[in-house]
Amino acid sequence: MDWQANFQALIENFPDAVAVHRDGRFLYLNPRALELLGYARAEELIGKSVLDIVHPDDRTFVVERMRLGKLAPPQEERFLRRDGTVVTGEVTALPIRGAGGPTVVVVVRDLSVRKELTAKMMQLDRIIAVGTLAAGVGHEINNPLAYVVGNLEYLAEALRPLAASGALGVRGDELVEVLTDARQGAERIRRIVRDLRTFARADDEARAPVELKEVLDSAINMAWNEIRHRARLVKDYGPAPLVEGIAGKLGQVFLNLLVNAAQAIPEGAADRHEIRVVTSTDAAGRACVDVRDTGNGIPTDVLPRIFDPFFTTKPIGQGTGLGLSICRQIVGQFGGEIAVESAPGAGTTFRVVLPPLAKSARLAPAPATSEGKPRARRARVLIVDDEPLVGVALSRVLGNDHDVVAVTRAAEALARIDRGERYDAILCDLMMPEVTGMELHRELTARHPDASRRVVFVTGGAFTPEARAFLDRVPNPRVDKPVDRANLEAAIRLVAGG
Repeated sequence: MDWQANFQALIENFPDAVAVHRDGRFLYLNPRALELLGYARAEELIGKSVLDIVHPDDRTFVVERMRLGKLAPPQEERFLRRDGTVVTGEVTALPIRGAGGPTVVVVVRDLSVRKELTAKMMQLDRIIAVGTLAAGVGHEINNPLAYVVGNLEYLAEALRPLAASGALGVRGDELVEVLTDARQGAERIRRIVRDLRTFARADDEARAPVELKEVLDSAINMAWNEIRHRARLVKDYGPAPLVEGIAGKLGQVFLNLLVNAAQAIPEGAADRHEIRVVTSTDAAGRACVDVRDTGNGIPTDVLPRIFDPFFTTKPIGQGTGLGLSICRQIVGQFGGEIAVESAPGAGTTFRVVLPPLAKSARLAPAPATSEGKPRARRARVLIVDDEPLVGVALSRVLGNDHDVVAVTRAAEALARIDRGERYDAILCDLMMPEVTGMELHRELTARHPDASRRVVFVTGGAFTPEARAFLDRVPNPRVDKPVDRANLEAAIRLVAGG
């Protein structure tokens, strides 16, 4: 085979599209060029104008380049495929002189995959940013929510006996009911923020025993806005063992499956469609979670690829193509499996199977709450929180049963203890300006070890890696804002020894 034949074979098998044109009309296209433009045979384009396959918005530039007849540096251009869709390529044009006159060799590198990956990476960056934002916003919401809940609880306790005695008149019961409704609304906000925090900090949590039903409830709450206009949500929770994992990561799996299930169902037909979440135990003792929908189902040719990275049937900007791939990776990380059954028009079922928690790692018995027990003995309590209204609200809630002092600066709390003031419990915010709760704990550990053991961290969220690592390391109790009265009393009783 001579060099000309070798050169012809090289062009025919070149990975980029190669086309040759003279006087603006095609003379030759290699197989990759035909594939790029969606044609089966070169004869369909030979002799036709190059401009026919150039996007209208790019034609002026192409005409000018052809007029100049010079080597053009790589330039991004858009082309019209046979089916009318648009493909983007990086074009290099090389004019040559032959016996038939000036000719141009054009090499086109398909940029579609690169652009798709870039768009997906940008979307991933936005997802990461949203996760970071969710953690910070959760902290900021929990601070005012803490004193809203605390004050509502205080008012409810104060009004209930007055309403019962008739001191508030005929509307006394209604006033108590209004407060109860407000507390329920605040509790709903608290659950939403808790779920946001759980998902935001998934990568930083350590493995622990996980109750799948609790994780599923959080994921359902997060996906509810997608679900409610499309289908009825049915919880069919059967017995399932605890598993070992990270609640936030498993929640990410179920959230993705629930959103996918919802998006497989058209809006406006919620009365005719159903998303059913089923928990069970298989014959091997493993925990099983099924997410079933009555949606459109997955096409047969698509089904084998749904777990492939970056594969998506959604438009760019609406799906990264990473959701199910990441789900499989997370489930595999915890020793489990994920499988799918689907058929067009027959809905889809995703099944997640996870090994049960080893007996040696079973949950320790939960600490008893104050319900049904006498309250903690009267204690001296120091509240340290940079939000003054949080300190005021906690003081009101605790004031009937304890002697409470509230300060807004960790430095002031440390100065009081340095002067010899003794407290049975120190309720300390974690994230504060100037001196943080972490720094206060370190100072107390060095100077007043007994006081450091009496710290209870009352926090709206540990949203920095340092804070999360700190809470994982120290043995002190933690109560999340907005606080639950029973949990707070239990923590006080724990550190106060009462």
